Amino acid sequence: MKTIDEIHEKISRGEAVVLTAAELKQRIAEGEAVTVADVDVVTTGTFGIMSGTFAILHISIANPGTFHHAEKAWLNGVPAIPGPCPNERMGSVDLVVFGTSRAGKSYGGGHLFRDLVEGKEIDVTVETAGRYISRTVTRADIDLARLVTTRSGFMNYQALINRNPGTVHTIFSVRGLAGPYREVSVSGCGDINPLQNDPEGNVIGIGSRILLNGGPGYIMGPGTRSTREHPNIAAFADMWQMVPDMMGGFVTADGPECITSVAIPIPVFDDAILRSLLVTNTMIPLPISDILDRTPFAASHYGEVWDTTDTIITYAPESCLQCEPCQAAAICPVNAIIPGERIDPLRCVHCGTCIQECIGGAFSGKMGDVTVNSRSIPITLRQSSRENALKICNHLKSLILEGKFRITGKCGDLW
Repeated sequence: MKTIDEIHEKISRGEAVVLTAAELKQRIAEGEAVTVADVDVVTTGTFGIMSGTFAILHISIANPGTFHHAEKAWLNGVPAIPGPCPNERMGSVDLVVFGTSRAGKSYGGGHLFRDLVEGKEIDVTVETAGRYISRTVTRADIDLARLVTTRSGFMNYQALINRNPGTVHTIFSVRGLAGPYREVSVSGCGDINPLQNDPEGNVIGIGSRILLNGGPGYIMGPGTRSTREHPNIAAFADMWQMVPDMMGGFVTADGPECITSVAIPIPVFDDAILRSLLVTNTMIPLPISDILDRTPFAASHYGEVWDTTDTIITYAPESCLQCEPCQAAAICPVNAIIPGERIDPLRCVHCGTCIQECIGGAFSGKMGDVTVNSRSIPITLRQSSRENALKICNHLKSLILEGKFRITGKCGDLW
């Protein structure tokens, strides 16, 4: 039995053993007998579309006395909700912006959040008493920017299939989900996901310190739609400490969505916690649901999603046919393809859309299949990136070892 203070002491002395969830599972798979004495902290993470994300911003718009209060507002065309404070005649506004709010078919709140963190100029317009006031702002003009998730880090997700003829345009597809039984859309990072590694809530709980989009934050409590069987978390963090390539926007067949990432350290106090960390992909159920009613009708497991597949999508420029325009670049949901040159590693989420679209076969990666009632259905879209989640786990590991991230105990249970 170890305490969190003892682990902190080991970290400060440079003696702590911190492993990512993937590293721990690899050691065990190779036959190593890992005990509580062998590891102090395990870092877990997940990365993907998490619709329940919004930002709270306070922005200076004009000189005091210029207007009474904002009635409506837009940032780069993305609608925002003024309030709750009216800031009467102060020239500044409080704004709430949803990650799923949209300025058009290819730009939404998730894109805006990343642009803000990257320090780009943002066009702000407010409507007040029948007139419009606009200005361009940067981070220097926004004295508070906080990101909140209403639900994130689901312990596991459903895989979606269209069982009917035709194509369904949905947030769970990029080109539209074709049927019947032609393709599968999946989400979830499997056995490195935080809640999968602490299913009893022994360590993760209210008040736990985490990384949200690469920046330090805290768990507020259970998120919306959280249940004992399928828990998730609500969390918050300062946007100005976030990392741009650990967040962003993702364009689906039904419009823009928001990419969010979560990394959580699990201090290994005792054998019960270590046993929970031994979960593997084949042990994690993956319900299969019809896209039209979202009701499970079959089941698989995450071993089919991640154990024999490629986490990275690769590009072979010699196979590029130099199509004009490049269809893969045009449909890439994160705008990560530079036609004829490369994939931008800081934007690519390895979703696999380009593989389906490129007629020259310049993009490749084994996506795998999901078994549905004894038939294999190809996975054509991954809305979670295990590769990016692995990077987040390593990022958190480095911060802990460098003494830049202090682990906190929970002050309440999630369920």
